[in-house]
Formats: sequence, C-alpha cells, structure tokens
Amino acid sequence: MAIAEPPSPAAPDGHEHGAGPPLRLRRAALVETLATLVASADLPGLRAHLDALRHAIAPGGPLWAGPADEAVIFPEDLLLAELDQIGAALTLERARYYAERLSKAARGERTAAINEIDLNRWKAYDDILTDSLWLIEHRDSSGAHSADYWGNFIPQIPNQLMRRYTRRGDWVIDPFAGSGTTLIEGQRLGRNTLGVELQAHIAERARALVQSEPNRHGAVCHVVAADSAEADFRTLLTERGVASAQLALLHPPYHDIIRFSDDPRDLSNAASVESFLSGLGRVVANVAAALDRGRYLALVIGDKYVRGEWVPLGFRAMQVVQEQGFLLKSIVVKDIHGTAGKRSQKELWRYRALVGGFYVFRHEYVFVFRKR
Repeated sequence: MAIAEPPSPAAPDGHEHGAGPPLRLRRAALVETLATLVASADLPGLRAHLDALRHAIAPGGPLWAGPADEAVIFPEDLLLAELDQIGAALTLERARYYAERLSKAARGERTAAINEIDLNRWKAYDDILTDSLWLIEHRDSSGAHSADYWGNFIPQIPNQLMRRYTRRGDWVIDPFAGSGTTLIEGQRLGRNTLGVELQAHIAERARALVQSEPNRHGAVCHVVAADSAEADFRTLLTERGVASAQLALLHPPYHDIIRFSDDPRDLSNAASVESFLSGLGRVVANVAAALDRGRYLALVIGDKYVRGEWVPLGFRAMQVVQEQGFLLKSIVVKDIHGTAGKRSQKELWRYRALVGGFYVFRHEYVFVFRKR
C-alpha cells in the first residue's frame, strides 16, 4: 500500500498502481501515530486517535511531508479505505491488527525473491490479475505496440507475467519473438530480453520497434534471427554477459491456423499436429537449458479444428512442456472475443456453429510452469 520515495523496485511502473491521487506523508511521524493507535486502551480511544489521524494526513496537515522529509506515499483511496476498516472494527483486538498491518506498510517493503510486488501493500496492485479467467477487452496499443502483425498477442499478457515472475534487471527469453510484443513490454518494465525470430525481416522490424520505445530503465534487448529449435540460448545469453534467464514466454503458432512463412522450419508449416508438437518440444528443451531452476515458463496457445473435430492443441502442448521437466502451476483461460477477426465475422461464425453443432472459439490458454 505504501511506496518509498524515491520509487522503490516494489513498484516498477511508478506510483500509479493504486487508486486515487498520492498522499505524501512523513514516514517516521506516520509510524509513530499508528503506534499510538495500536497502543490504545479501548475502542473509543482508538477511534479518537483515528479521527485525529484523518485530519493529519490531509494536504498541509502535520503529517504531510516537506521536500526534505523522508516520505512514504500512499494512494489516497487505498489509505482512506484502510482507515475506514480500522474504524469499523468491532473489537479492539481486530482494530489493533488492522492498524499494525498498516504500520508495516508504512515502515517498509516486503517482496518475494522472484518479483517486486510489495506484500505489505498488496492492495495497491489492483491491476495485477490473480484469477484464472482473464477478460481483457482492449489491446494495449500505446507506444511501440502495434496490432498489424497477424497473430501477435496482446501486451497485457507479458506485462502480467513479467510483473509476477521477474524483477527489474532479470532476463526474459522469447523464442517466438514475432514483432516484439514481449520485448517492448520488457523494456518498459526494465526487464532485459532475448528474442529469437525465425524470419530475418520480422526480427529486424522487432528491433526497430523496440528502439522506438523509450528505455527509461536502461534495459537490454537482444534480437536474433534464428530457428529456436536449433538455437543455443545459453550461449546467446553468455554473449550478453549473463549465464541464464529468469523467465521464458512462449507464444508459438497455433500449428497451421495462421501460416507465417514458407519456411519448412516454421512450426506453422508442420505437416501434422504430431510434428508441430515435436518441434515445440525441441524449442522448450533449448529454452529450459538456459532457464534457472525454480523459475517460470509461460506458454500462450489455443486449440484448433480439423475436419469438424476439436483438437485440444493447448493441452497437448502443455504436456510437451511437462515432459521437459516443468511443473504445471496454473492454467489461465483468456477471452479472445474482442479480436478483430472475431468481431468482423461474428454473425458468420454464429451461423456456422448452429449448422455444424460446435461452439465458437472464444478463448486461449496461458499455461504457467515452474522448472523443477
């Protein structure tokens, strides 16, 4: 709930993760005031101290920080909600518990080893998804992000995954780099990225797009034109001065649903589902060799139809990753009804579904794995 000033790594995108304008307060004085709340002898006394605190945090109040003060920043709506919760407590014990929890958030951050989410202010991260159903209505088209490369995924997916499973300065591998969605988002978040793309002209386009995106964290982005089924990812990382990566994001072709090139090495040209899965397995094995043990790999993929039969391509691909030594952590279902193709042909696909006795695809999967 609180962000140290200057912005700490717990909030890699700045102070905008909480609702409402920020309140800039004197850290030591706020901690002392909250200690008084915790030490209250009864509920009436605690609520009296709470009323005084509400006035003190107002702009210009005694807790408002000056330029020279060590400050702590709270989003206004979140802090007021915390104070309301303290005041609404029915017992002194519960009110003290809420006040102490708020005091911990004011004193400093508590992060996990693999990300920068401050668990003392977890309510401020209301834009980080933790449910297994993702309903994302609009694609992020800001900055260098573009939807004109057919088949690229929405930037919100790598944004969510990098914020959950990496810290600033970590390395992220994308073996199906395409037009650079993951690479652009990594640069925004201060994550170093290694992207491998089979088609040289697409790799060059990805480089140009990343270069056009502001790099306020000094992140490194290395794009290589190569076949990820043959690439030595560990060597590619060593050339950048690091031994391994901390996250891998894979968004392969959904077999032959979209043909991306005429290259026979392209997984979208695989002769069968079995050969597609075999090629995907080789990519996963190469990526796994460069990924730290205990770190995460995410696979974004959907299913397909073949001659009127639903092919569970996503779950078969999931098994391929498991066979390479990964533990399945989560299965996320992401809604895709808002894609341009689905919108423009909505009535046609509804008619076909009624005629053919099937249901129209409106989802894809985000499989999250941890390397054993």
